[in-house]
Order: sequence, then structure tokens, then C-alpha cells
Amino acid sequence: MFDDPASLMNVLLRWGHIVFGIIWIGHLYFFNLVNVPFQGDLAKELKPQVNPKLLLRAFYWFRWGAMYTFLFGILLFGYKYFHQKLFFDADGGVSNRALWMLFGGLLGTIMWFNVWFVIWPRQKLILGGLAAGTPHPDAAALAATAGKASRFNTYASGPMLFGMIVPNNYAGWPAVGMLVAIILGAGFWFGLIKRSFKIKTVV
Repeated sequence: MFDDPASLMNVLLRWGHIVFGIIWIGHLYFFNLVNVPFQGDLAKELKPQVNPKLLLRAFYWFRWGAMYTFLFGILLFGYKYFHQKLFFDADGGVSNRALWMLFGGLLGTIMWFNVWFVIWPRQKLILGGLAAGTPHPDAAALAATAGKASRFNTYASGPMLFGMIVPNNYAGWPAVGMLVAIILGAGFWFGLIKRSFKIKTVV
């Protein structure tokens, strides 16, 4: 194992990227598939008791999962595509696998930005107000903006994951396939979100 430091570094960086990605994206799906329908059924008077304790914990793992996924992703991309020289093909142009990784990385970066600069700042005001017993006067508008960013992230996560998977599993898929990835990836989550409101809460 230690006689091949290049492969070991690749494994460790990829492991960190995947582990924190599971934490981040898992919470994203929890928020959109479980929490949004749950909030619609939760009595208004119970929200100050339930939401701060539940959601502040969830948002901690959500935002830091996003941060470490982003950081490990940058390190892994730099190591694989520049240090190991996978960015360019034999003709000196950007390789097809690098284009797919840039496609996935761009979506992931937008999603990371939404977490830290759109979703969390607004949720912090909303949940902070609930915890303090003084609901924020603009809570509805804040929640609407955060909700739109979260929903965008859910739709974007499908194509983003295609961008992460294709380079190591189907590097011959041409760049025009990115449109197919957007349609399939976003469409999959559109269907699941619609389904989430129909889940019965009885045994």
C-alpha cells in the first residue's frame, strides 16, 4: 500500500470527497423528500418546539458536509487532472473526461454556493427567531428563497452525479450527452419530489 503513494493519495482524496458528499447530499434529500412534506403537516404551534432542535442539527451536517465535499473535490480534481495530467488529451485539447468532470464540478460549485450563501444564512435567521421565541418578521420570504435554492440543488444533483460518474465509468460518452444527463437527472428528482407528498404516514 505505502509503496504506491500516488494511488494511496487518490484513494484518500476520493474517500473524503465521497464520505462528505453522502453527508451533504443525503441531508439535501432529507430536506426535500421528508422535511418539506412534514412541515406542511406540522401544526404551527409545534414548530418552535420541533424545528430548532431538529433542523439546526441537520443544517450543521448539511453545510459542513457541503464545505468538505467542495474542498476534497477541488483537491481531487487538481490531483487527478493536473498532477496526473488527465486534463488534456493526446492532441492538446481538453479531454472528454475532463469536460464531464468540469460539468459536474460546476453544478456542484453552484450547489455549494447555494448552501453557504443562500440557504443557510436565511435558515439561520428563521430558526434563530423560532429558538428565541421571536419569529423573524420576514420568515415567509426568507423560507421561500431558501426553498427555491434547495429545490434547485435537488434537481441539479442528478446531472451533477452523472458528471462525477461518467469520467471513470463511461469516458467515451460525448459531451452532447450532458443535455441527456440534465434531462434524466433533473427529471428523476422531479418525479421523486412529486411522490414525496403522496407518501402515506400510516402503517
